[in-house]
Amino acid sequence: MRKGASVCRLQGLAQPPELAQDGVLVIGGIFSFRTEQDFVTNTFQKTPEVRKCKNFNFREFKFAQAMIFALNEINQNPDILPNVKLGYKIYDNCGAMDILRAALALLSGLKGEISDDHCTESETVQAVLGHSGSGPTIAIEQVVGRFHIPVISHFATCACLSNRKEYPTVFRTIPSDYYQSRALAKLVKHFGWTWIGTIAVNNAYGLDGIDAFIQVAQEFGVCTEYYETFLSSDPPESILRIIKVIKQATSKVIIAFMSHREIKLLASELYKQNITGLQWVGSDAWITDPSLADSEGHSILVGSLGFVVSNAKIPGLEEHLRRLHPSQFPNSQFVRDFWEYMFHCSLNDTANTQKKACSGLESLQNVQSYFTDVSDLRFVNSVYKSVYAVAHALHNLVTCEENKGPFYNGTCADTKHIQPWQVLQYLNTVNFTTKEGERVYFDSNGDSPARYELVNLRMTNKGTMEGITIGIYDASLPESQHIIMNNIPVVWGNGLTKMPVSVCSESCPPGTLKVLQKGKPVCCYDCIPCPVGEISNLTNSVHCVKCSVEYWSNKQRNACIPKAMEYLAYDEILGTLLALFSFLGVFLSMITSLVFYCHKETPLVRANNSELSFLLLFSLTLCFLCSLTFIGAPSDWSCMLRHTAFGITFVLCISCVLGKTIVVLMAFKATLPGSNVMKWFGPAQQRFSVLAFTLIQILICILWLAISPPFPFKNMLLYTDRIILECHLGSAVWFWAVLGYIGLLAVLCFVLAFLARKLPDNFNEAKFITFSMLIFCAVWITFIPAYISSPGKFTVAVEIFAILASSYGLLLCIFLPKCYIILFRPDHNTKKHIMGKTSSNGMH
Repeated sequence: MRKGASVCRLQGLAQPPELAQDGVLVIGGIFSFRTEQDFVTNTFQKTPEVRKCKNFNFREFKFAQAMIFALNEINQNPDILPNVKLGYKIYDNCGAMDILRAALALLSGLKGEISDDHCTESETVQAVLGHSGSGPTIAIEQVVGRFHIPVISHFATCACLSNRKEYPTVFRTIPSDYYQSRALAKLVKHFGWTWIGTIAVNNAYGLDGIDAFIQVAQEFGVCTEYYETFLSSDPPESILRIIKVIKQATSKVIIAFMSHREIKLLASELYKQNITGLQWVGSDAWITDPSLADSEGHSILVGSLGFVVSNAKIPGLEEHLRRLHPSQFPNSQFVRDFWEYMFHCSLNDTANTQKKACSGLESLQNVQSYFTDVSDLRFVNSVYKSVYAVAHALHNLVTCEENKGPFYNGTCADTKHIQPWQVLQYLNTVNFTTKEGERVYFDSNGDSPARYELVNLRMTNKGTMEGITIGIYDASLPESQHIIMNNIPVVWGNGLTKMPVSVCSESCPPGTLKVLQKGKPVCCYDCIPCPVGEISNLTNSVHCVKCSVEYWSNKQRNACIPKAMEYLAYDEILGTLLALFSFLGVFLSMITSLVFYCHKETPLVRANNSELSFLLLFSLTLCFLCSLTFIGAPSDWSCMLRHTAFGITFVLCISCVLGKTIVVLMAFKATLPGSNVMKWFGPAQQRFSVLAFTLIQILICILWLAISPPFPFKNMLLYTDRIILECHLGSAVWFWAVLGYIGLLAVLCFVLAFLARKLPDNFNEAKFITFSMLIFCAVWITFIPAYISSPGKFTVAVEIFAILASSYGLLLCIFLPKCYIILFRPDHNTKKHIMGKTSSNGMH
């Protein structure tokens, strides 16, 4: 082939850049100065033409000017790329097809033909800045990434771009939506919203962002009531369907992962249908977009919350923007259109006869517009950092010292033939600090550190919408400090005067158990009171905790309190009544003793063995008093005293009755001719028999106390909600031995009294003893099953009742007839009447 022959030919027509500047190293940029377009269906019968874009997007144009400003600043800075001038090629395209066309132009250059002797002169840019959207950025990377050209986006936040296997050449100076999704989920959790709606734009940005949000939100216990997606190009029916879902939903908070185009469509339709009272939480793609106030129904979005990258100041940028003039970019149609729009004049007299001709003296120096406003440079700063990141990478490349390079054997790149993959390698290691003190670097996924400002949308006096910073989110801080609120009050969503409550079910208070509703998300549940004996002291508890054995749940079921100690107390009705009856028995015994003492010389008292009578009255008094030891809280001494005192006093009592019964029998036998039996049962023998019988019981009690004495015991098995304080018997065998001995004496006494019941004395005491013993035995026989079956303190009450009943039986049956005779029938209290006549056998 002859020298100079064409070896490289550009396919098709190359579109020139909107803004350009020559340089030794060139950086490309792709922005969308206009965002709307005429939709045309391509037939592919001819080459598709570049589509005409409409309206103005001043934010995108400001991005491009920030790129130019940063490049000019770097070219004037001797510390970065000295003696190397950086140039730029900036394309303005809308629509995915034309954005790809721009990417191919940055890759291939503009020359239609390159001969073989100039084939090494490449017009390929060193890096591409853009796009603002995640979808276009993905498309750009899939084209230029094949040639290892780095793509640095200032606004593409899709988490999918962190996938290094699919997008190995993408870098971002804005955090990934992975972090934004987590930040939004934590924001929702921070305000206690657990029941939300989600709407996303139907592309990679929206779908990936909302999916990541839902996944993290579920970890925080937040449920999604609905999940809707749409595109701004969808037919109106799609918007109306979503509006219907919003109207029927019960959630008051909506997470919107979309661009300003979609949110403006939604806000407009909500405004038309007068739907208010919703709290919007938005992604950074729209939350601070200046064009929101231009849409119908923008008031719907007042009070919206969202995260955006931190604001910054770029010294000198405002002067650069205000110096803009069409003469700087004579080939840029957009700059001409922008100028005519700003000053309502025409740069070409023949183009628009309705506008006055521009005088040439127009200047942006005194113009107040979003383009010249530098109060909010959040995303502009991302563009600024992107340019500096590429510049630092190129600086490190051209200043590389041999044998210290990043390539094989420490080699450096050939600065005369810089390859895109070499720039890519240096971008991975970029690490510098801006003039504002912000550190810029990329992690292993090409992402920037996650730090956001939480903004609250408000209307300004100028009729625009402004995002007021009310907090920050910093992923580098500990988990509990990721969200830090400042002291600025929040303006809530349109129609809301206070923070909305958005829950499927109200929080379950302490004392209740959260039970999920069948077939519904985990945020929908019923609050069931904890079972008795169990508590929950936390809000939304999923299980109740059983109280320990000595504790019980309070009425609210939110705390374990010590179980009530139950015992027969003096201050309760039953205890008071039993105590009164005990004292009444003591009083009656003492009155009887007094009556007997005052009439001790009378025949009736003398004939009924006054010594045993007084001892019996004394023992009955002790029996009545011993019942008091059963009332009150059990203690070591009271437990030992109550059973032993009861056993001994009752044996003493029965021994006296038994002695009186024997005396009656012996007295009858003594009246028989030739009988000398009374000498064997005189006063001394009577005392000895009472003492002997009593000593046997004392011995049993001593053995009981020595071997296994009664002791206080907390009975926690009988009832679950209270503790029964009772006296444990220690050894049941000894207890029943005490009772058995009393029963043996009582039966013996009953038998003897029964045998003597028909003796012929006019006042025979045996029949009264028989009746008293009948009552005594009946009481104690019925006591046994009642004692065993009675629960808690009623066991003690049964025991006291048995003591009192049997004591009263003895007192009344034996002494009441005598007192009646002594006090009311003194004529019967004579020896003649007592002795009476002899029985039918003629004996006296």
